[in-house]
Formats: sequence, C-alpha cells, structure tokens
Amino acid sequence: MATNPRRTPEEEFDLIVSQTLAKARTRGGTLLLWAALAVALLLYLGSGVYMVQPGEEGVVRTFGRHSHTTGPGFNYRFPWPVQQVDVVDVQNIRRVEVGFRSESGAQAAQGGRRILEEALMLTRDENIVEVGLLVQYRVQDPAAFVFNVQDPDYVLATTAEVALRSAVGQMPIDDVITERRADVQENTRIFMEQLLNAYRSGIQVTDVRLQVADAPDQVRDAFHEVVRAREDRERKINEAQAYREDILPKARGEARQIIEAATAFSEERVRLARGDSDRFLALLTEYKISPQVTRERMHLEALERVLSQGDKIILDGSTGEGVLPFLPLRNGGGTQNTAGGN
Repeated sequence: MATNPRRTPEEEFDLIVSQTLAKARTRGGTLLLWAALAVALLLYLGSGVYMVQPGEEGVVRTFGRHSHTTGPGFNYRFPWPVQQVDVVDVQNIRRVEVGFRSESGAQAAQGGRRILEEALMLTRDENIVEVGLLVQYRVQDPAAFVFNVQDPDYVLATTAEVALRSAVGQMPIDDVITERRADVQENTRIFMEQLLNAYRSGIQVTDVRLQVADAPDQVRDAFHEVVRAREDRERKINEAQAYREDILPKARGEARQIIEAATAFSEERVRLARGDSDRFLALLTEYKISPQVTRERMHLEALERVLSQGDKIILDGSTGEGVLPFLPLRNGGGTQNTAGGN
C-alpha cells in the first residue's frame, strides 16, 4: 500500500487501521448472514412437525389437494406452502338444535329459548305444530368433512330442519304429538342420513330426539281438552272391552251348563218314554193273548200302587177272628184302625 507524503505518520496509521476493520466487518457480516439463513431454514423445516391428539385425525393437503390422513401422535408434513394439515376431532359427539336453543337458568328447565321460525311446522292434516329437535353427530370421514363442509353447524341445522319438516308433513297432528313421536324421530334420522350422504359430508348422525312436540300457544289449551276427551273415550272403550272379555266367558259357561243340563234332561225323558213305550208294547202283546187276565192284573197293580202310598189301613171285621192282627206301625205316626162289624 503506497503512502501519501502529505499525510502525517499518525494519519497514515489511522487509515490503515480503518481499512483493516472494514475488511474484517465485511467478512464477519457474510458469516452472520449465512448463519442466520441456516437458522431460518431449520426453523422453516421444523415447522412441519405437528401433534395429533387421541381422538383426532390430521387431513394433509399437498398444494391444496388431499394427499393422506394421519393418526394420533407426532407427524411431519412439508411446511407451507407445500403442505397444510387440518386436525379434526373424530371422537367427541357434537350437537345442533332445531326450534330451540339451550340456555341456563329457568329457560333451561322449560326446554330452552324457543325459535318459532324453526319450530312451527305444518302437519299432513294442515294443522300447525311446534316441534323442537336435538341432533347429535360425529365426524366419520375427516377428509370429506374438511373439503365438503364449510360450516358444520349450519349444514346440520339446515339438514335437520328440512328432514323434520318432511317427517312432520307426512303425519296428522295427533300422531306427531302423542302416538308416533318415535316414528317422527326415526323418519327424520333416515332422511338426514340420505341428505348428508348425498352431500358427501363425512358426518354420521348418532341420535335424533324430539324435545318438544305440541300445539302452538294460541290453541294449546283447546287442543289438550280434545286430547283428554279422546283419551277418556279410549279409556272407556278399553274398560268396556275388559268387561266384555270378563263377562262373556262366564255367560258362555253358564249357557253351556244350561244346554248340557237340558240335553241330559231331554235324554232322560226320551229314555223314560222309550221304557214306557216298550212296557206298553209288551203289555199290549200280553193283552192280545189274554185280555181278561191282563185287565185283572193291571187293576190289581194299580190298586197296589195307590194303596201302598196311603197312611190308612182298613181291616175286614169278618176275617182273622181269633187271630191278633199285626199292624206295621210307623215311628212318630199314628195308624187309624177302622174295622167292619164290631
């Protein structure tokens, strides 16, 4: 390095020192820059490490397109903008409400805050009914859920309302409120599953439950009176049927006993009549053979039957003289003795 004769030795020394420091700063800056770039690169690559908790799955997108799904644990994906990951909860049960909103306090005890715009529906017999529905669901296909569902709660609520209106519109109001509530729930669940599968939403409906099913406030009391009257009618019909089921077997049993007794009596009378007829025919045969003897025998038999039933004994005074007659006296009864003659 050439020296300038115009500079003093002190100035020349200061110039040499400054130039040396400048060269040193230039070399050190380059090293620091490379070190900073290396650290930034490590941080960039390290940002691809992510954690998936139990009950979750990670949906990995490569340049915006789904490439694969990862399970619980530590996983790695290329940092943005090459790959992105959406972690989806596939275990916990979620819920949406139609016709009401759950709240704390007194309103919760009454089923929550009512949303009449959603709750009022038309039945098949053109009556208005207020219905509240609770739907529980979980994510079954996380990839379809991420790519096809932008607002899950809105999609579920809209789908549930459409399905519920369809189910209610196919039934009369009595079935919706009283007799076929379970059918309303089942039909709503089936229709919801069909719609969600058509959308490829990746959502599985786990439970559909009616919270409210009643007539609107304006006609609720009158409708309940009609329902109570109908229930009273059904109760009386059931009581009458129970009485009928109780009394008919007894009446049938008594009728059967009467018929059996009448049949036995008829058979006995027929048997006796046939016996009398047989005796008469036998007597007729004897009469044809010996009329006089037969008449006398019949006369004596008739006297025997008549006299054997009487309590009076008649003795002929001309018979049994010197003989003590034996009278068959009965215990506790008297016998009149009427003798002819003395």
